[in-house]
Amino acid sequence: MTTATCDIRLPAPPRLWNRDFRLYFTARLVSLLGDSMLPVALLFGVVSLGYGTTGVGLVLAAQVLPFAAFVLFGGVLADRFTPQRMMVGADAARFVLQALAATAFATGHPALWLLMTLSGLSGVATAAFQPGLASVITQVSGDLQRANAVTRVAEAMATLGGPAVAGLLIAVSGVPVVLAADSATFAVSGVCLLMLRLAPVARAVTQESTWRNLVEGWHEFRNRTWMWSVILAWIVLGIAVWGPIRPLATILVTDRHGASGLGLMWTAFGAGGVVGGLAGVRFRPRHPLRVGASVLVAWSVWPLTLAAGLPLAQVCGGAAVGGATIAFWGVMWSTSVQTHIPAAVLNRISAYELAGSLIAFPIGQSLAGPVSDAVGTGPALYTSAAVLVTVLLGMLCVPAVRQLGARPAGNDSVAEPVAR
Repeated sequence: MTTATCDIRLPAPPRLWNRDFRLYFTARLVSLLGDSMLPVALLFGVVSLGYGTTGVGLVLAAQVLPFAAFVLFGGVLADRFTPQRMMVGADAARFVLQALAATAFATGHPALWLLMTLSGLSGVATAAFQPGLASVITQVSGDLQRANAVTRVAEAMATLGGPAVAGLLIAVSGVPVVLAADSATFAVSGVCLLMLRLAPVARAVTQESTWRNLVEGWHEFRNRTWMWSVILAWIVLGIAVWGPIRPLATILVTDRHGASGLGLMWTAFGAGGVVGGLAGVRFRPRHPLRVGASVLVAWSVWPLTLAAGLPLAQVCGGAAVGGATIAFWGVMWSTSVQTHIPAAVLNRISAYELAGSLIAFPIGQSLAGPVSDAVGTGPALYTSAAVLVTVLLGMLCVPAVRQLGARPAGNDSVAEPVAR
């Protein structure tokens, strides 16, 4: 299949680092850093309380399930009350919740139900926060591809640095300090978002019922073949690829190379994410989804190196390729969504996108163990790589995905009603 990778030659793009984008980027960077610190703190803290791996799973699940249940309503509320208000309110709620968790760890032996409750409320707040990201970035930057790319770089850097910072703080000061630091990141994020000077956006959601707004969001989502085709593919990949890779890679690399090898692999993955984000800054393909999906095929190198039992250096190389390709795809996808969806419905459609993309991930994680026990970890990873290539090639066979065009920098308005 032929892929067009030539760059669109354009006049100089708008300046990226304006006041509002600097504030937005700061908010995302510190928030992502806190998000990457939190799992380490929870893992250590919950296990140290004697709740074991079951307790860790329950606390993490207590956050994921409310998020999945409420994210669609988060999109409706963002369209109704503006995403800025929803995101600032969500950050304020998460600041309080993490402060309460830090206090609970610092002052005694918190019950598992309390930790699950705080985690669940945090999941609801995250569901209120996430749908607004897509529309806020369209208001703070005139060059959405570069903005998405540098945000991906920040995400990769946070993935690299967050766990290390959390481990250091736990060793020096304990779990409460990490939780307090995470709470502080939400305070910084909320203040930065509150300071944004955003132009008003036409809102289609004011008087109608929440159910009516959800239905309208679904119709807008369903009417875009390129979007629901990708999300359908992502559900399959979530079950067969994205979900299983973390537990399977952790088992294999830890058994063969120990904890240090595992750390090197994830460091390579994060470093690859930085490279992929930087590539997203530089390259502007005429058909971003076509090129992004074609590049993402190379992600299969990672599970193949694991399944083949290659030395650690090759496994780290595969992880770096995986990090780079998924980051580059993320830039292409986010920019396409933000530039082809009308602003009045962008938050609701983003909520459907989030729900569809994430719904299969925990299913894949939960099936990884039983499937690898039944057929072996190596065959499971070979199958995962094969499914990835098959699904991506199938996605590229959809004309609406393959032919979706790019918008030039400085012309990122979302004017057309439907791009089928």
